[in-house]
Amino acid sequence: LGGMAFMLFYHMLKGEWDLVRVNTELRWYASIVGFFCGISTLILWINGTYDGFIDSLRYASFQTISLLTTTGFTTADYELWPQSAQMFLYLVCFIGACAGSTTSGIKIVHFVIIWKYTVTTIKKMFFQPRTILPIHLNQRAIDPFAVNLTVCYFVANIFLILGGGCVMVLVDSMDLQTGISSVISALMNIGPGFGEVGPSENFAEISAHGKWFLAWLMLVGRLEMFSALVLLFPSFWKK
Repeated sequence: LGGMAFMLFYHMLKGEWDLVRVNTELRWYASIVGFFCGISTLILWINGTYDGFIDSLRYASFQTISLLTTTGFTTADYELWPQSAQMFLYLVCFIGACAGSTTSGIKIVHFVIIWKYTVTTIKKMFFQPRTILPIHLNQRAIDPFAVNLTVCYFVANIFLILGGGCVMVLVDSMDLQTGISSVISALMNIGPGFGEVGPSENFAEISAHGKWFLAWLMLVGRLEMFSALVLLFPSFWKK
């Protein structure tokens, strides 16, 4: 529930269930939770990581939902899981939950827009080059500027993750997995990560310079990036 947009709770209280049912992001959110919980459960069950299907479902669901909603809690050391299960948890760290919720991360709505933008672009390139195909969300057309802003936001996140990972490796001489994972954990406000900052470890061994950098990333991620990055432009200071 914490990963759902607050506006959806408002619609529920008013009995506007039609607006809840047609919400594209909510449907994607439910599908993503179901898919990642299901696939992680099957991997743990097949590999015999836990005793029985129920335990596999319980541990897989808790870790998946906790990372997806940036809750920050863990009940198992998922670095002892099979690599395939860890891979899906790594993917979950990039996503985040719904926009307008208590969670951080890139947010599902941005992935929805990017997916629809990609499909629309492919259609225009190969099948309908002369048509204008608007992108719809919740049965409404999205402003092209909002689409461009979403793509820019996504690319900026990827650059920050890769660049930040390189900075952490240079500053603290840590391995690349730990460097990138620590940046993802801070930027997405997740909490636990992988490697030396995994669920059974902590950030104590990171130097003061590295912690200051991660603290800045936490601020950037919590403020949805653009609100923090705009402070770096001198033209904004003049205004």
